[in-house]
Amino acid sequence: MKYIETFREGMHTSDVYLCKTKQIALTKSGKEYGNLLLQDKTGTVDGKIWDLNSPGVGSFEAMDYIQIEADVTIFQGAYQLNIKRVRKAREGEYEEADYLPVSKKDIGKMYQELMKFVSSIKNPYLSQLAMSFFGDETFAKAFRFHSAAKTVHHGFVGGLLEHTLSVTRLCDYYASSYPMLNRDLLLTAAMFHDIGKLKELSVFPENDYTDDGQLLGHIVIGTEMVSDRMKTIPGFPPKLAAELKHCILAHHGELEYGSPKKPALLEALALNLADNTDAKMETMMEALSAGGENSGWLGFNRLLESNIRRTEG
Repeated sequence: MKYIETFREGMHTSDVYLCKTKQIALTKSGKEYGNLLLQDKTGTVDGKIWDLNSPGVGSFEAMDYIQIEADVTIFQGAYQLNIKRVRKAREGEYEEADYLPVSKKDIGKMYQELMKFVSSIKNPYLSQLAMSFFGDETFAKAFRFHSAAKTVHHGFVGGLLEHTLSVTRLCDYYASSYPMLNRDLLLTAAMFHDIGKLKELSVFPENDYTDDGQLLGHIVIGTEMVSDRMKTIPGFPPKLAAELKHCILAHHGELEYGSPKKPALLEALALNLADNTDAKMETMMEALSAGGENSGWLGFNRLLESNIRRTEG
């Protein structure tokens, strides 16, 4: 099949893709058109059905695998499909594994590295807490498979692990550079900061917000998960428990970004900086990758709030 990452302007594709979303939208002149988000394991691409009288338009829904005939175009610096024909794919025409976006990094090796950080925690209460999660194979399996986001960054199998490991590495660097930081607290907070995404987002291929995700969000969910587990560890210091929960609650940094609290601890500030660094870097790298070989300006990116392009040379 022609994977999305291989698309180039002017290419024609006749293949099966996962339809993540399907909407009827209006052009500026008021004409209806189909607005789709298609996915395979290499990424996602917008698809447009300009003629809703085309065969097969009403035969499929979101989360169906669809066979399309389409031309690859570029709109605002990103690839887009102009879909001419579409129908719901039949069993045997696709392999589900081809449609799960997966981290380009070795998931097993990443988890081994994360476990080395877990093993490096000296505080007995934080060490026991971390091992109770990451040392549990059922939890580990779910954590390795999950994404870190629906669409913004690390929205792929292994994404939650990749993002968590990157944030933990940055926090380990901060701890070595700024001795005032409590390394055990900071690294434990880094490992747990997005743990709530296991319940905020459903598993692939849906990878969409759950009811708890919509109503509570991963920050509150994660804080509750960690808080409940700490209560099962005899003698867990209340002050340490409050400090760890604060780091999780404040890791988005600002109230308008979803944090119930702003950072009040040095460790909470460091975690916020590490989380924001990795999220922004991955967001931009994914946007540049979506632009393919386009060396020019890719247009305004609403997440980065800037017009972006790849570095020359």
